[in-house]
Amino acid sequence: MFKQIFPIVQWLPNYHPSWLRADLVAGFTLAAYAIPVALAYGSLAGLPSEVGLYCYMLGAVGYAFFGTSRQLAVGPTSAISILVGASLAPLANGDAERYLALASSTAVLVAVICVLAWLLKLSQIVNFISEPILTGFKAGAALQIASTQLPELFGVTSGGSNFFSRIWDLLHHWREIQPVTLLVGGLALVLLIVGDRLWPTKPISLMVVILAIVAMGITGLPEQGVKVVGEIPQGLPTFGIPHWSFSDLDSLLPLALACFLLSYIEGISTARSFAIKHNYRINPEQELLAIGAANLAAGLGQGYPIAGGLSQSAVNEKAGAKTPLAIIITACIIAIVLLFFTGLFRNLPEAILGAVVLVAVKGLINIPELLHLKKVAQKEFRVSLVALFGVLCFGVLQGVLLAAIASILLLIHIISHPSSAVLGRIADSEQFSDLERHPENLIIPGILIYRINGPILYFNINNIESDFFTQLSQQQEPVELVIFEMGTSPGLDTPAARWFKILSQRLNQQGIALKLVNASGRVRDRLRLEGLETQVGTFGRLDTINSLIAEFNTQEPLDSP
Repeated sequence: MFKQIFPIVQWLPNYHPSWLRADLVAGFTLAAYAIPVALAYGSLAGLPSEVGLYCYMLGAVGYAFFGTSRQLAVGPTSAISILVGASLAPLANGDAERYLALASSTAVLVAVICVLAWLLKLSQIVNFISEPILTGFKAGAALQIASTQLPELFGVTSGGSNFFSRIWDLLHHWREIQPVTLLVGGLALVLLIVGDRLWPTKPISLMVVILAIVAMGITGLPEQGVKVVGEIPQGLPTFGIPHWSFSDLDSLLPLALACFLLSYIEGISTARSFAIKHNYRINPEQELLAIGAANLAAGLGQGYPIAGGLSQSAVNEKAGAKTPLAIIITACIIAIVLLFFTGLFRNLPEAILGAVVLVAVKGLINIPELLHLKKVAQKEFRVSLVALFGVLCFGVLQGVLLAAIASILLLIHIISHPSSAVLGRIADSEQFSDLERHPENLIIPGILIYRINGPILYFNINNIESDFFTQLSQQQEPVELVIFEMGTSPGLDTPAARWFKILSQRLNQQGIALKLVNASGRVRDRLRLEGLETQVGTFGRLDTINSLIAEFNTQEPLDSP
């Protein structure tokens, strides 16, 4: 049990010396990527820039002790940063100290939710958030984040509560654009995009940051109105339980739940992808505890909610990380920077951080996937658009909740409208398949063979009944026998079992017999308990469509077990 809760005691004693070089390279590479991104995300969350560094440093250590992924890198992410910033600003009322306390309290709440989910074994709950929903949500979050960073890039003050109001306000202030700030930010944006294309494994963002700091030192750009980050406090964060009151709980709990969903969904999907690639297994339940530990460490150390991000994990994996020791090395490097080198970032232009965020979030917009959904799955495409525009119109927090609701509604819609098929015999065989897909199949005169592709439940009975009688009315010849093929209906509940009795009675009134075939053992047991055999005859496990057709053609009693 101890080893299951603390996976580090499994891999650390068995650590192979040959892995050390790879983990060192990965740790330094990830630190080079993480430092400028962490500074940018800290600002994006409305917090001092150094808070992003605290999150990376503390979250990595917390995850390394409890996590089961070898490559997952935990730290602040763009979506959670904008979510925190948009949600906490109204609560803090301009009080920076209260703002930080609320952000840290939210991280602790996320940790509590993770632990409760771990205790209750709720790791599967996030599977209700479908991939199409996430595609739309991520695109919306990326555009929402971009709208908050464009003013930094243009050197103007802009407001607005959502994407559209921010863009409108930005256009309204176009005369206030600072040409020098735009030049600095635009040049950084070009260098980041080109560098990412040409040298995807290199720490381009750190190189651009260093170049910008040097340029600010040897030119007169600060006097031209280019805003800089300013003094970053030197030293490690102070630890302690953040101050909060029960009156804050109503506001912080929805935010913490949304951060939990984002954190676990992104973390577990990223961890799974790398586990498959490197041929090992992760423990989804244990990942709940690991994400919780990472958030607890961040919350107790003046941080805010964090997650296992895809981009930072990709950097870690591409650099060759073999074990979580890589992110511990990253944490040590960040600690050294906080202790001795924060002064180097004093002259870092805010426009550079805006450019870093814009490049970081562009990967969230997956245009090919949206076009693919539009082509092959119209319903899922429309639901992804609901999530996208929900984020743009109402904000990231409401967008997360809307995405969750949309996922559940989509699932209910799919189950409540199961597909159906009228079957025909495949020529020169005893097999049957969908007539609509294979119109060359043979139709059996006087017999309708009907199939439902899904469970039959109380909330989809009306839709199934409507579809069934529509199909019955469309038959060219009078139907004397209906064979309900149930091999693709894995389950049914009591109302559905009783519905078959009603269906049998309605069909008998029209001179049509009803037979059931290929039902699973559990389904047959449920139907027998409802006394259906007294109305439709036996439906044993040896019955087939062909045997029912033969019995109908000869009008002989069917002898089945």
